[in-house]
Amino acid sequence: MPETSEHRPYHHGNLRTELLDAAERSLREHGVDQLSLRDLAREIGVSHTAPRRHFADRRALLDSLAESGFVRLGARLRAAVDEIGDEGCLHDRLHAFASAYARFATENAALTRLMNSSKHRPGARTVAVAAAAAFGQIRELIEEGQERGELKEGDPEDIGLVIYAAVQGITGMVNDGIIESERLEALVDTAVTQFLQGASSRVEER
Repeated sequence: MPETSEHRPYHHGNLRTELLDAAERSLREHGVDQLSLRDLAREIGVSHTAPRRHFADRRALLDSLAESGFVRLGARLRAAVDEIGDEGCLHDRLHAFASAYARFATENAALTRLMNSSKHRPGARTVAVAAAAAFGQIRELIEEGQERGELKEGDPEDIGLVIYAAVQGITGMVNDGIIESERLEALVDTAVTQFLQGASSRVEER
């Protein structure tokens, strides 16, 4: 006889992590509209009520998935910049940051869409905090560039938004199939180079 929900275990080793992993797989394969706590519970092999020990509802699960995405993204961005080192020039450090973001966003297209749509949702405080921690690193790069005299003065947040918008636009077109994925790295490099040429403190004023 098929196993009924009553016979499925309520407790599970690391249920929260397994639910998030299963949710990300579902998101990648079927999209956000098809994701449900009941289906995830069935996939993992626990009762349909077990997920509610960790997530009050579907929205809470999606917010946690977006939050964990930003944590992973932040770690990847930090590692990419750290690999260049403090002595690296601004172009190399900013390119490492932008390239790491572009790769993450194209390798995890559905997750990235969820992350970006969740971070400004009213009530999603933990998602917003995780997003700020990840993207706050670009502000640090801009401030360092200004302190070194490599960038013109200006609001670091506004300047960072400009380069982020350019890279986000490129990744969005790759994910939508408008641009071939093989062009990703070259376009990101062009975006960073063109941005720095315009924002460099060494550009003569006309």
